[in-house]
Amino acid sequence: MDERGQILEWLRNACAEYRLEPRAVFRHSRSSAWPLTARNDQELEAKLGEGGHLLPLPKEPAALANVIEVTVVDYLLTRIREVPGALANRGTERGYPDIEIGGDVWGNRFHAVDVKVARRRNATRTQSRITLYTGNTYFRYDTLRWPGTFRPFGEYASHLDVIVLYTLDPELTQRARDVELLVHEAWRIGSRQRSSTTREYLGAVQSIDQLRAGKGEFASEREFYDYWRKYNFKTGRAVEKQLHRLLAQKDGATGRKPGEV
Repeated sequence: MDERGQILEWLRNACAEYRLEPRAVFRHSRSSAWPLTARNDQELEAKLGEGGHLLPLPKEPAALANVIEVTVVDYLLTRIREVPGALANRGTERGYPDIEIGGDVWGNRFHAVDVKVARRRNATRTQSRITLYTGNTYFRYDTLRWPGTFRPFGEYASHLDVIVLYTLDPELTQRARDVELLVHEAWRIGSRQRSSTTREYLGAVQSIDQLRAGKGEFASEREFYDYWRKYNFKTGRAVEKQLHRLLAQKDGATGRKPGEV
């Protein structure tokens, strides 16, 4: 098994042990008698609820997804750092990837691990398409280091996604139930559709069975990259300015004149 396969296997085993950690928002209350004692998590949660200390997590999809994503990233970082010879760096919440991993144990090359949270619309489909990449910047110009990233896209040995599926339950303080974590190489869940009609994002398939099986709309990694690298993404003025600035920086670092090949 190569290093990519080893990381996939390790991530799948770690994700299989994850249990939804955020349960509610803690608030101050005057109705509890202190000190409060509990024998386990369940008893503590019950007593805090009885004392009026717990507020539900947000129902709004983006807000709830952000809470879940942060805790999954925390969990994975803790687990990765327990592996002898492993390295892990945490990305910014609006950057890419959420985690980059490497080290002696995995061939001394870095791999990108991104966490995607998706609500189920029903038993067969996600509410919306998962976004894989921003197509007109970091993904397309894969030799440039864009803001909010550790290194250029093309320097990663692999790009892996941890997909967190959940069902919204407004009656629960944690709002999410039936949480399921899947791990695949990003291209394996890719679709030929953008994930947004207004933004230049690559989308994943919406079929839950396809997400579980890692069977998107492309037969190979090469086909995925060929299709999306040729896609006619729009490039706004702000992106063009940023691109020119990054190209100039790269040319300056290599001693070339701007735009020289």
